[in-house]
Amino acid sequence: MRRFLVLFTLVLACRSPQGTDAGIASSPSASSASDAAPPFDGELADLPRDAREPVLASAVTAFLGQEHVLARPIDDSVSKEAFHRFIQELDDGKLFLLEGHVQKLARYETDMDDELRAGDFALGRKASALLASRRRVVADVVARILASPLDFTVNESIETDPKKRVFCKTEEELAARWRSVLKLRVLERTQELEDTLERRAHPKPDGKPVDPDDAKRDAVAEKALGEIPATFEGRRDKVQKELATRYATQFARLGSVDKLEPAQTFINAVNGAFDPHTTYLPPAEEAELGIALTGRLEGIGATLREQEHYILVNDLVPGGAAWQQGKLEVGDLIISVAQENKEPVDVSDMPIGKVVSMIRGPKGTVVILKVKKPDGTLKTISITRDVVRIEATYARGAVLKTTGSGEVGYVHLPGFYGESGKPGERNATGDMRAILTQLTKKGVSSLVFDLRGNGGGLLTHARDIAGLFVKEGPVVQTKDGKGKVRVLRDEDPSIAFSGNVVVLVDRFCASAAEIVAGALQDYERAVVVGTSATHGKGTVQAVIDLDRQTRAKGDPLGLYKVTIEEYFRVSGGSTQLKGVVPDILLPDPTSFVESGERTLPHAIPWSSIDAVSFVKTPHAWKTAGLASASTARTSANADLASVTKFAAIMGARRDKTVKPLERAAWQADYKRGKAELDALDPKKREQKPLMEVAPLAGAEATPSDPRAQRQLDKWKDSLARDPWVDETTRILEDMKKAR
Repeated sequence: MRRFLVLFTLVLACRSPQGTDAGIASSPSASSASDAAPPFDGELADLPRDAREPVLASAVTAFLGQEHVLARPIDDSVSKEAFHRFIQELDDGKLFLLEGHVQKLARYETDMDDELRAGDFALGRKASALLASRRRVVADVVARILASPLDFTVNESIETDPKKRVFCKTEEELAARWRSVLKLRVLERTQELEDTLERRAHPKPDGKPVDPDDAKRDAVAEKALGEIPATFEGRRDKVQKELATRYATQFARLGSVDKLEPAQTFINAVNGAFDPHTTYLPPAEEAELGIALTGRLEGIGATLREQEHYILVNDLVPGGAAWQQGKLEVGDLIISVAQENKEPVDVSDMPIGKVVSMIRGPKGTVVILKVKKPDGTLKTISITRDVVRIEATYARGAVLKTTGSGEVGYVHLPGFYGESGKPGERNATGDMRAILTQLTKKGVSSLVFDLRGNGGGLLTHARDIAGLFVKEGPVVQTKDGKGKVRVLRDEDPSIAFSGNVVVLVDRFCASAAEIVAGALQDYERAVVVGTSATHGKGTVQAVIDLDRQTRAKGDPLGLYKVTIEEYFRVSGGSTQLKGVVPDILLPDPTSFVESGERTLPHAIPWSSIDAVSFVKTPHAWKTAGLASASTARTSANADLASVTKFAAIMGARRDKTVKPLERAAWQADYKRGKAELDALDPKKREQKPLMEVAPLAGAEATPSDPRAQRQLDKWKDSLARDPWVDETTRILEDMKKAR
């Protein structure tokens, strides 16, 4: 096997370069695409060419041409598809560029393949320079609009789906579009303030104990609100002032173009013409992939967010360096960052990604933060970095005590993390084996294996974790672009858990999670229960360290993730597009969410290969009988029955993309929708605990750490009230009775 890190993982789409408003569109100002647009005067400016462009271009050309599973030539047809994706990434919300700008860029529509071979991303540089210029223009437009009171008595509306609009032809049309966008923002924010006034006047305690950290975050947020005016006009003026500051800060943060931004946008547009999961990750994003795969990072253990001109400490990780040191607190504003024995760097108006990269660093090194406390005082805090483990990324187990099913084992696996055998590093297979061993020792004979939300991870763990439930045999097949088929087998005859198993899935399970669920379903080792078919990602990516692979000297290059294989179940079919279809379906609370591989552009088609020989697990239960009994229960379950109605309402709201901007009409629409949702939203209803949860011993929390204990208690409470898990315990009871 090539010396690549092989992943079976779901990759989420990156944010569009234009920022947080990419998904807002305005219908009154949209122009007909058939009208002739005025020509764009002037030539496109260029940015300095980064010395890494030729090396990156050569590597991308080689990996797409030699390793990608499609083995597709990079030609003009690829260039045309890539250009469409390029414009989407550049300005998906159609809030910055005019139609004339797009037409000017379109001269390069069939040149992207030539530029890639030449190692010269001219289109990327020109587009980045253009977008930077357009941001400055729009910044002035937004500032002018917000400087005067907006009129909410005009009968007009806004189209919020960017797919249903075209680029504006003139600056006047674009300004009108932004006016509509900002009016919607003001209506939404003033309503938040009105709801806050209502809560202040009529607080409704829910009787639950207050988490001190949650209370502190709420206090910080409450203080940031300040005084809320009693009139709509006063609230409108307050919100417009807040938005003016927020947008000015956002545009200031976006003012400089990162050296690799043009290359990243260009390369990923070309990647997107091949499939949705081939991606270039520059050095600034490289660390995020490592955190996702290992569940750990080296830093101070704090989560941050932007607040006006500064970076706010939003939370502290229990057991992290900042948590143990005790001086950095939730609500602190970071003014500057300094490395040990170096001058501090002012971080006001700096992009949050850059601030995070400055604060992270190797274990044992020191970072010095100057912060502004909530009371206005300034403090300088030195923190020695350490390894921070993110417990939410690790497997967690429990024994569920139910009224009708007795004791049932439970394990939630959020991802396939960690390199097996690496000293001192937790990994998914090791954690799973430890949990299953504990359950077996406790005499537990039934298991809920919860894979909901699991986006995938490392291939070896998908194979090995499936092997914890079956004896030796094939787990998954792969096929590369040359047609070569590999069969990955579990060669360990031992079984960590021999009882009945239900695998719980949802539409957000992808890749490695689908491999495990599909294998256990094919072997009939488990019953797959879920709210829908899984995501449907049946491809394998290799993560390539470009610095090691190219041995290039100079500034770092980052990582390249390329789709090298398709994978297939032992029964021969792929999970690509179709996913794993549950044996038993439960009501889906997220049926209104457009998700799944089939919704992604240029997704690789479904296919199949020959099945391989494997031995199914003998059992007495009949799937049809289990499904019939489950349907009868869920139909009679008020909480689960309301889920279907709730999802239908949310789906209708999703499809209603035109929003009124006249205040009375907007508020009537808001109040009507809120009343509908409050009546059905399971989060708004009093849900009694359905089972007792006894967590298994693990590495995450210790009784001496009160905050970690509170987090564990929250997890227990949420699990105890989960009606989907409760139903799986009843399915397991039916499986047991079938014996």
